[in-house]
Amino acid sequence: MPFEEKILTCQGCGAEFGFSAEEQEFFASRSYTEPKRCPSCRAARRSERAAGGSSVRIRAMYPATCAACGKETQIPFEPKEGRPVYCRDCYMVRGSDSQSQQV
Repeated sequence: MPFEEKILTCQGCGAEFGFSAEEQEFFASRSYTEPKRCPSCRAARRSERAAGGSSVRIRAMYPATCAACGKETQIPFEPKEGRPVYCRDCYMVRGSDSQSQQV
């Protein structure tokens, strides 16, 4: 089936852009769907993602006191009452100890 050039409308900016026969053949060979954005909007989205744009979520950190050494630390989850929390150093030591006991 020969491909013919199409004119598509960009979902991002609303501008019309050409979708050449060569591009259609390339997209079909890789089982891609038709592009929804013009080349400039696609490039802008790629650079936004590469720069850590809006799709990157900042993780909330919570203050805690290490149960082993008493050092103040930050953890990526909310500590629960009665459950020990460890700083990075103590956690790594405990992790390597538990692995050696399993052998």
